Amino acid sequence: MNTAHRFSYNHSMDNLSYAIRGPIFDKAQEIIRQGHEVIQLNIGNPAPFGFDVSDEMIAAMATRLRSAQGYSHHFGVEEAREAVAAHMQQSGVRSAGSEHILLGNGVSELILMTMQALLNKGDEVLVPSPDYPLWTAAVGLAGGKAVHYICDEKSDWNPDVKDIASKISDRTKAIVIINPNNPTGAVYEKSVLQKILNLASRHGLIVLSDEIYDKIVYDGARHYPIASLDHDTLVLTYGGLSKNYMAAGFRAGWVAFTGNISAASDFMENINLLASMRLCANVPGQYVIPAALTGYQHIHDYVAPGGRLHEQMNTAYELLTAIPGIRCVKPKGALYLFPEIDLRQFGLENDEDFAYRLLEEKHILLVPGSGFNAMDNRHFRVVFLPETELLRKAAEGMAALLENYSVKNLMLEAL
Repeated sequence: MNTAHRFSYNHSMDNLSYAIRGPIFDKAQEIIRQGHEVIQLNIGNPAPFGFDVSDEMIAAMATRLRSAQGYSHHFGVEEAREAVAAHMQQSGVRSAGSEHILLGNGVSELILMTMQALLNKGDEVLVPSPDYPLWTAAVGLAGGKAVHYICDEKSDWNPDVKDIASKISDRTKAIVIINPNNPTGAVYEKSVLQKILNLASRHGLIVLSDEIYDKIVYDGARHYPIASLDHDTLVLTYGGLSKNYMAAGFRAGWVAFTGNISAASDFMENINLLASMRLCANVPGQYVIPAALTGYQHIHDYVAPGGRLHEQMNTAYELLTAIPGIRCVKPKGALYLFPEIDLRQFGLENDEDFAYRLLEEKHILLVPGSGFNAMDNRHFRVVFLPETELLRKAAEGMAALLENYSVKNLMLEAL
């Protein structure tokens, strides 16, 4: 047997990454295999932290399992699509219709399908910086180019509309927004959303709106579905059960096509082909969607003052901003903080250097901001799903590490 032979591979993936489960995650798994406990603040997965789906959702899946043995329609179970349409209409998206809703194995699959259906080689998509890194990777995987626009930390991480406008070219096909935002926790202002719609309309662009966290908002912040503000621009709105309904493992997501659908018939034909090729999304998860959308909305209890997510968000924010050299914009939504660290104060090279040292020395796992395509190397993302005591332990470990690395202490030791 020729053991020297090496198989070729797809080199277009060489520059793609997904830092949430990248090298630093692999390093954490190695530490865990060695018998150490790692505080995992790297991924928005509610179940390991004691967030359960509702009894109604469990019952809906159990009672429909017999009906879920075969393939569904490639766009999804009709009653689930009708439930999504009704839910969106109640949120102000009057043009939402079940015939233009596609169900998928989570939003992740639908993002990949969108880019495959939309992009030719070299086409550009405007993606926020920082972003959820799947968006950038999906554009690249489809042969396109992700052009990152600024989300302004000084403006509560709202998109910089002037920067978006300056980066539109004759190759631009779409504008991505993530609202509420992962990783920054921003909830976008209505006026900013309207300006983005105006740009899209003026240049004939599609708006791709990731709204998976639309019910997770705090302290009076209001989420505006961007499709509710304009009924002419083609908008794709992505949602699902993984965050609002704590059902990440059910892999039940949707994308709704609203606005000027007739102008995108070829694109829609491609979507139809890709949906057909994967046959259908997992059917048991689809049958949970109506129960989730029409049942009691437990998420409102979690995000209200005194609710678990609200209290954990406040605790994490207060603990981290109390550490000298760290500052942070307080989140208005989602499950994350995106603090900035003063690297010079601690003699650290960049955000990856900080993240690796924190993991190796304190066994705390988080993701550096560069993994979210941030335009600097000074940020990191913290998931605040763990109980407050675990968050406190993580903050104490972080503070101890940074105290050891402070330039002042290093200088004193050198005297």
